[in-house]
Amino acid sequence: MFDFLQGYDLLGAFWVTVQLTVYSAIGSLIWGTLLAAMRVSPVPLMRGFGTVYVNIVRNIPLTVIIVFTSLGLFQTLGVSLGADRFTTINFRLAVLGFIAYTSAFVCEAVRSGINTVPLGQVEAARAIGLSFPQVLRIIVLPQAFRSVVGPLANVLIALTKNTTVAAAIGVAEAALLMREMIENEAQLILISAIFAAGFICLTLPTGLFLGWVAKKVAVRR
Repeated sequence: MFDFLQGYDLLGAFWVTVQLTVYSAIGSLIWGTLLAAMRVSPVPLMRGFGTVYVNIVRNIPLTVIIVFTSLGLFQTLGVSLGADRFTTINFRLAVLGFIAYTSAFVCEAVRSGINTVPLGQVEAARAIGLSFPQVLRIIVLPQAFRSVVGPLANVLIALTKNTTVAAAIGVAEAALLMREMIENEAQLILISAIFAAGFICLTLPTGLFLGWVAKKVAVRR
């Protein structure tokens, strides 16, 4: 029944999906945290930039952002991110697009965690002479991250599923292989079930593990 799978690199396609997810998740966590810091910053210009960025980017369809990275950045502006092979360029551009999009949701999750930190702790830290970056790094962010593991897990799961959009610019991940197999094989239901099971194997353990972590590290007030 599964003889038609011969000749298709199913594991390789899902490995590309995993790579897209991991690189994009790391970049989104870093950029999203910086955006969250900007949104709570005492500097009006930084607050304005963070607010405008989040409200604009999260209301743009992800497909538009991913296609723009290929057509706009690479083909129009010549941005290749240091790569010389077409497949590598598209992979890196897809990661850049996912970071730009997902970081807006990471920012809102982290900002919600920042808002759970008691204001008295922040005022006490400022009273002993800590600067705003020190207050964030030492007092606020450690507690904020502990309270938003659950929301960040949801963002990670959504990112894993969103990687299918990278097929729009030819990145050889699971969705692109699925489309190719459906075009070549008369096994629509079986192929769809295989790829659905593959994504369940990626997202379900992640959700369960991070849900357990969220309970373990939750801040008890």
